[in-house]
Amino acid sequence: MMMNELNQNCQCEEISQINMANFKRDMGAAESLCGSSASLIEITVGDLLEDVAKIYPNERAVKYIDREYCRTWSEFDKEVDEIAKGFMAIGVKKGDHVAIWATNVPEWLLTLFACAKVGAILVTVNTNYKVFELEYLLRQSDAKVLVMTKGTKYGNYVEIVNELCPTLKNQQPNNLDIPMLPCLKSVVLTGDETPAGMMAFNELFNQANSVSDKELAERKAMQHFHDVINMQYTSGTTGFPKGVMLTHYNIVNNGKCIGDCMNFTHEDKLCIPVPFFHCFGLVLAIMACVTHATSMVPIDSYRPTEVMRAIQDEECTAMHGVPTMFIAVLEHEDFKKYKFPKLRTGIMAGSPCPIKVMQKVVDEMGMKEITITYGQTEASPATTMTTIDDSLELRVSTVGRSMPHVETKIIDPETGETLGPNQTGEFCARGYNIMKGYYKMEEATAQAIDAEGWLHSGDLAMVDENGYYKITGRIKDMIIRGGENIYPKEIEEFLYTNEKVQDVQVIGVPSEQYGEEIMACVILKNGVKWTEEEAKDFVRASMARHKVPSYIAFVDSFPMTASGKIQKFKMREWAVEKLSLQKANAIETA
Repeated sequence: MMMNELNQNCQCEEISQINMANFKRDMGAAESLCGSSASLIEITVGDLLEDVAKIYPNERAVKYIDREYCRTWSEFDKEVDEIAKGFMAIGVKKGDHVAIWATNVPEWLLTLFACAKVGAILVTVNTNYKVFELEYLLRQSDAKVLVMTKGTKYGNYVEIVNELCPTLKNQQPNNLDIPMLPCLKSVVLTGDETPAGMMAFNELFNQANSVSDKELAERKAMQHFHDVINMQYTSGTTGFPKGVMLTHYNIVNNGKCIGDCMNFTHEDKLCIPVPFFHCFGLVLAIMACVTHATSMVPIDSYRPTEVMRAIQDEECTAMHGVPTMFIAVLEHEDFKKYKFPKLRTGIMAGSPCPIKVMQKVVDEMGMKEITITYGQTEASPATTMTTIDDSLELRVSTVGRSMPHVETKIIDPETGETLGPNQTGEFCARGYNIMKGYYKMEEATAQAIDAEGWLHSGDLAMVDENGYYKITGRIKDMIIRGGENIYPKEIEEFLYTNEKVQDVQVIGVPSEQYGEEIMACVILKNGVKWTEEEAKDFVRASMARHKVPSYIAFVDSFPMTASGKIQKFKMREWAVEKLSLQKANAIETA
């Protein structure tokens, strides 16, 4: 059964005999608000999909606007079974690692759920990787299969793989022998043309014919909800990336609680422009949707016009994104041509969320129930979240309260002592959502998770008397100028109030006199002018003298990871060169 054989209009009929209350009861849930005492769900990702398909067989699961791919839950589940049998046919066993290197294409979703059913571990690959990074990930993860697309406008994946494996074109598909990657046996490529040595993704449907439904059922029965289902590689902004091992239990329950905070139901439709390879896409989006039978409207790769068209044409009720994605939509010249009558909620996360942007999203996009989530990959990822019932003030000024079944605290980074309300320290979390560890990195795991099970985030935060958290910055991002602790986020938020500023990032740069000085990198709105001295005067007029940036740089963009996180370390490296601060940098790092 080829993918194009199922390209048909979704039958999104209402199933009157089954309502959301029945669904929640069957899934083991109780309340639908973040912070409730709802029980955790003991189910695998594969079984979860099958349960949803039984309850909502004819409702829409996924719909793309740029290709003929639309599936009901029943259709999607059956297609996943075929891919699962295809994987079994090419030798994928329980515990094997299957890497996926692709943008948000349908094959990504199929591979995820097929891996869950056969007991394979999905290894997500950053879409911006090049040869060196890909080699490291495939080797470190012990990947047996690589599923990939032909690439993006930023890189040709086929060329990269052939550069990494020059003998690939001379080998038999599914029986590769690559000395530098001894575990890799198959490279599976999406699309119509398949180079030598690779196997076409659609061939998995043909391979599935050699595996019986009984054999698949036996394999499914071998899975346990505490098994690892996903390895997310940290973005590697410091040191080599680490493979974060996440279980079914981790991501299903985190997704369930996230969807609860947005009051998701089977009547919602989520526009997903954030990358699947990151926890934002996999858990905050896909898992939040599947645990609530919410329809997915993925965007292959982020483009503001595609996002706006998807929200309008598919009548999406929710959208996820990092702040830069929302900014690009709001600032787009065609923004006012689109209408979002049903858009109500979603998540803005991934990097600090400017208050002004949040307010515009509420006022101009109609997302009156937008939420903020905070966490990290090692925590599956969400540890705190606001809800749709929180006041707008709380939703724009905090990252919410602890997620259900997750303990959180603020500690003194030096002493480890737990701090009280409104004291700044390191954010720590403990609970069901904490990773199983870093793959083959026991020492790094021990450094991240202490003997009592607390995950140390490295983020600076404070909590108020009502349990609402505020993130004030990274411990390593904190600027220390002449003994004064300066938090970049505070200056960023203030600069963002100026009507000329589209986006801003504040970093610390080395100084022979003070140890560090402040530098503000500013993206101005189109057509406006602002001088460095005017920007400094703006800060000087309203903030303490030591918080006035010593340097102002007007830039066109910020270096980012593929998941939308600002890479401040690259900005610092650029600043050292631009400002000729090599001598000061040498003194600081000596």
